[in-house]
Amino acid sequence: MQPGTAPSTQLVRRVNASAMLKAMRGAGILTGTELMAATGLSRATVISICDELVRLGWLQELENQRGAGDYVKGRPARRFAFDDSAASVIGIDIGANKITAIVADMAGNPLSQVTLPFRAYNVPADERADVLDRIVADALEKAGISADSVLAVSVGVAAPVSRQGEVLTAQEFWKSFDVRRIVSERHGWHVLLENDANLAALAERWQGSAQGVDNLVVMLAGDRLGSGILESGRLLHGQLGGFGELGYLDTVDGVGDTYGIAHYARLWGRELLDSGTETTLGALCDGNPEALTAEMVFRAAAEGDQASRDVLDRMAHRMARVVGSISTLVNPELVVIAGAVAASAHALIPAMEKQVQDFTFTPPRLATSELGDGIVSLGAIRHALDHVEEHALDLYPASLPQHVTAD
Repeated sequence: MQPGTAPSTQLVRRVNASAMLKAMRGAGILTGTELMAATGLSRATVISICDELVRLGWLQELENQRGAGDYVKGRPARRFAFDDSAASVIGIDIGANKITAIVADMAGNPLSQVTLPFRAYNVPADERADVLDRIVADALEKAGISADSVLAVSVGVAAPVSRQGEVLTAQEFWKSFDVRRIVSERHGWHVLLENDANLAALAERWQGSAQGVDNLVVMLAGDRLGSGILESGRLLHGQLGGFGELGYLDTVDGVGDTYGIAHYARLWGRELLDSGTETTLGALCDGNPEALTAEMVFRAAAEGDQASRDVLDRMAHRMARVVGSISTLVNPELVVIAGAVAASAHALIPAMEKQVQDFTFTPPRLATSELGDGIVSLGAIRHALDHVEEHALDLYPASLPQHVTAD
């Protein structure tokens, strides 16, 4: 045997198993012939891997058609079904103000979603860890799932993350709040870490307006701007996880920083109130500028308030410059504005579409996400499922019979 033959064969088998699970998830009952067509694998490979996945608890082999009473000529086809309930994964979004967790089955169907706020903007790391424990326990209870059925947990953070899942930042906060270590030590789960905007990109391509789009930018645009970038269907990280970081906007004329749509809607709306400009914003916030929200500014504009419309025009011009600069760098087919501000930001798209052509020779299509503020947690589910599929032959679902052991 040539050196390296065994590992290579093992790797090919893992890749083939991953392809099989991808083909079977959500597809119902499939025969060996149908799996050959879906994966391009040989019959011998398909049947061998199906047998192994059945043994490991991932697939169920169903009674053949003849046994079920449906007459077929020749040898009856073997039929397999993916067991959606074989195990579960958890997706977590750790934001500045709150944590959101989603528990999902192996088909990616959410079984529960829970959000808990922090009591203050900058609470200590130990307190954040305790909140994380509570939300995970609550989410598992609501999903009716036991902790030992969890095969992977993916966590989204607002910081650059390397391909190896390491947070690469000088911020003291992430040095003190080692999420992977905390969750792994407290629960024994395999923990993945990823940048929040990267997870938003995975979610948008999976279930959002970017399905089927291989060259994509998804921009989280609430209080801060951050982007996740897919090129030829591949999530880009760069050398140290900084691909998609938008610090360069500090030097872009007409932009100047990385603050997002929600931040500037509040700021410019309050400037209107402080200047005494005629506007309906005062009535919406009961005369208290500090109570003004971004949603109030968008609402006032929709109801015909000219001053608020001027704010949105100013916002659209700024965001057109942002999109133009990143489009010049990476040339995406589609840019999606995402996060909690997405529903309101839809009002900016027509003006942005007209103006972005002034700032790039390769203007993309523009859209807003419909996945809401749970987009990062949903992307974390996709991230965790990708990990499980890739390592299907090494991970064993809770449905694995007690008398069966892996080789």
